[in-house]
Amino acid sequence: MSTEVSPLSRISLAVEPPVARITLNNAPLNVIDLAMMEELGSALADIEAEPKISTVVLRGDGDCFSAGVDVVAHAPGKVTAMLQKFHAVIRALVASRKVTVAAVHGNCLGGGAELAMMCDIVITTADATWGFPEISLGCFPPIAAAALGALIGHKRAADLMLTGATMLGTEAAEIGLATRAVTADNMDAAIGQALEHLQKQSPVALAIAKKAIYSWDSIHFDKGLARAEKIYLEELMKTEDAREGVRAFLEKRSPRWQGR
Repeated sequence: MSTEVSPLSRISLAVEPPVARITLNNAPLNVIDLAMMEELGSALADIEAEPKISTVVLRGDGDCFSAGVDVVAHAPGKVTAMLQKFHAVIRALVASRKVTVAAVHGNCLGGGAELAMMCDIVITTADATWGFPEISLGCFPPIAAAALGALIGHKRAADLMLTGATMLGTEAAEIGLATRAVTADNMDAAIGQALEHLQKQSPVALAIAKKAIYSWDSIHFDKGLARAEKIYLEELMKTEDAREGVRAFLEKRSPRWQGR
């Protein structure tokens, strides 16, 4: 069957049942802005409604997966819409009956790392850079706050989110943030192998098994993300330091923290 390709402004969608491929396409860093969030949400909804699709591959175009959510979208007048739109994408991934596979290379940071880690299978290049640098903006990553501890343990999650430290893809795989790490030359082969295994299985069995696998975590994730959103909007966004962090980033200077 021929591949149907739908080019959009921020992503591209290629469908060749039983696989749909979503590519983040916002050069040079595949920053996740509001337009990309809307396109991702729409693409995931379309895929979910297509019974011939059982698997979704998510990757970034060019030199990286994604450097994260647009910092401009963290500004006071935009942050509520940003959280609503981005978290709707994440909730769609979690609730999807399709098996999701992330192919990560280059930078995979902040919201990009959150997007990748919420996929069912995550294959990363060994030299990819993973991290959650939001703390350097006076912020925190709500999705990671709700889900990262379950993936890698609370101490490691706290370390990553509180220090903003980065790691290579090899370590991301070692601690459970990614499924496995491969060389860049072997990425396509690794994705192909994963898809080959998945396509041998019953699509309905995959969907039901996925639901069962996440049945416990999904309950806690929904509650945890709702609480993280509330803290983000009602506490963090009212601090001077959160506003200063975003301003400093946009003005390309070091933040001057006030501690309030």
